[in-house]
Amino acid sequence: MTEPLRPADPSSLGGHRLLGRLGAGGMGVVYLGRTRAGALAAVKMIQADHAGDPEFRARFRREVEHARRVESPWAVPVTGADTEAEHPWMSTSFVPGPSLAEAVARCGPLPPRAVLILARMLARALAAVHRAGLVHRDVTPQNVLLGPDGPRLIDFGIARAAEGATTLTGEGLVVGTPGFLAPEQAEGRTEETGPAADVFSLGCLLAYAATGHPPFGTGAPDALLYRTVHDEPDLSGLDGEQHTETVALLRACLAKDPAGRPDPEALDAAITEDIPSGTVTWLPDEVVRLMAARASEMLALPGIDATRADGPGPGGGPPGGPARPGRRRLLALAAGGAAALAGGAFLFRALSGRGAEGADGDEKGGAGGGGPAGDAGSGGPRIAVHADLSGPGRAAGQEQERGVRLALEEFNARRGTPFTLTLVVEDDGGDPARAAESAARLAGDPAVLAVIGPTGDAAALAALPVYEEALLPMLAVSPGRDTLAAEALLLEDSRVLLRTRPSDIHLSAPLALMLLDSPGSGYPGVLQDRALGIQSQVSASLINTLVRDNGGATHPRVVPPGVLENEGYGPVVSEMLAAGIDAFLYAGPPEGAAAVARELTAAGFPGPRYTWQPALDPVFLERAGEAAEGWTLVSAFTDPSALPQAGSFVTAYRDSHGTGPGPWAAESYDAATLLLRSLTEGSGGPPDRAALAPMLRAATLEGVAKNYAFSPEGLYEGEGTFLYRVEDGAFVLLGPSGTPG
Repeated sequence: MTEPLRPADPSSLGGHRLLGRLGAGGMGVVYLGRTRAGALAAVKMIQADHAGDPEFRARFRREVEHARRVESPWAVPVTGADTEAEHPWMSTSFVPGPSLAEAVARCGPLPPRAVLILARMLARALAAVHRAGLVHRDVTPQNVLLGPDGPRLIDFGIARAAEGATTLTGEGLVVGTPGFLAPEQAEGRTEETGPAADVFSLGCLLAYAATGHPPFGTGAPDALLYRTVHDEPDLSGLDGEQHTETVALLRACLAKDPAGRPDPEALDAAITEDIPSGTVTWLPDEVVRLMAARASEMLALPGIDATRADGPGPGGGPPGGPARPGRRRLLALAAGGAAALAGGAFLFRALSGRGAEGADGDEKGGAGGGGPAGDAGSGGPRIAVHADLSGPGRAAGQEQERGVRLALEEFNARRGTPFTLTLVVEDDGGDPARAAESAARLAGDPAVLAVIGPTGDAAALAALPVYEEALLPMLAVSPGRDTLAAEALLLEDSRVLLRTRPSDIHLSAPLALMLLDSPGSGYPGVLQDRALGIQSQVSASLINTLVRDNGGATHPRVVPPGVLENEGYGPVVSEMLAAGIDAFLYAGPPEGAAAVARELTAAGFPGPRYTWQPALDPVFLERAGEAAEGWTLVSAFTDPSALPQAGSFVTAYRDSHGTGPGPWAAESYDAATLLLRSLTEGSGGPPDRAALAPMLRAATLEGVAKNYAFSPEGLYEGEGTFLYRVEDGAFVLLGPSGTPG
């Protein structure tokens, strides 16, 4: 966690803008810094009294040179240093996560599989440190950070150089952290302290991770050192077959004789668990939530200073466009809803009492992934729809195009309209590569003033950097994964993204509220189906947390991808019913929701049943049949046919298409209305791209679907979660989630 800078702290160091303090010690201060490209770093600045010591400078210089040779994905890399500066400094990549010590203290011991995976990754980190000619000498839970893509070993050979903790200069000197030292370190046998000492420390660290307590207890340093040399490690709590491999590994690492310990390469080879690449799935949900909270703190950091551009900006815009960011490291965790997890209690309180208030010419390009975006010779101002019109999201994409088209037709037909707008349409087929190509065509047409779309999350993520570079406003109507919210926040100098809906993670709060408020629902079951990946994992975890933090209890269960095609949901549903649950919530795809609904009906389950937006799909109704009756669902889109304020829109839509509007049609109509109002705010012609984006963020709208408002960063702050219930084989809108009945 960061602390504010103090008056005596510098504002910048070594090309880093300093954002806060990460820690301080006798040697110096560690700051959180940001490079000009946007990358975060931990920047260590040496204090003046040490900087004036030639011997210290020589040691610091040597340590930096060694550390730069460490190459491992599981060891934090050195990104810069100046050992000759007035205030010597060094920077390393910043890991936005808690230490292992904090994770175990707050969330409890790790399960056996997680311990083994952690052991394998850290063994590889130590192997790299040893290959670089270093001995870490302080492998402790505090020096392992849990990041969204794996753990990182930090402080190798540098952090305590001035205090002798990493440079062993004399026989009999005890260095490191008591309780996590090898016997040879505990006795000050300097000549015998080498790479094997790190392996012993790793064993202590893993024992702590597996049991929740250090293997040689706690207390006075002298007592810890004595036990390390003379006593056997305390591995209580690791009984049972599931811990067999862990105990064997720990006893090998904790051999008193350095020659009896395996080297890191042998440890790596002996562990059978595979390393999950770039994921958090190997960690318990509680630890993932803690990691998310740490990562979300980074989302509130000060923005990147704008850089000066020479000449006009892309797409004909003015100079001074945003610098292209050089980081995406937090997106993996943000895909799991980091910001919402950290702010879950606030989100719950905010949504639990909020209800909705009532409110009062075409060109196509790229339909097959190519072709110009409209007629470059027409010269008039244009707005664009960037949608999936032919791929898996075509139903939503087509509804969005229809909604925007209707708003534009009304605008152009209105008497006194200051100018006529042309609609340009790009179809990306739901393919991210095509989405980037479509975005490039639209961005390259200076007549296009704003884009509504894309339809899907992957396409939106691919298109956003292109629109960002061109300063072309992008109004995202249907993308809801939290990766897009994180993208905007992490860009921090983003000037183009406007989300017109809450992210998917916000759907967790009304679901948790219903579990708490439903009559007779005192012990709900929450089934997470990983067929939808990290999004269902984070949503289910947040629901469990919100219920428990507000005095309730849940019975959570998880099924892996493919359960529908293999053993089915019968066993897990039976186990949950046998546990005495009185309500059921399912987080997964519509096919899974249908199968679960049939299982609950067959078992005669009488309690309330809930699910979320992915199941708000005809597939759920078709496959579940009568078992779908009575299910309650939460969604970010509404049914305008059920809203009095949307009567004119629904009539106009039916006149054009012969049927009622589908999901996202009303929201797209509102997004276009918001855009058109902003384009006509001035007395002259429409504003250019760069001026339009801040106007959109300052706008509010009482739309046909809901009321809209936005943060200065372009994040959605209006209303927008709705409840549906299945009645007589159809989804029936109940109203905003704040008024479920």
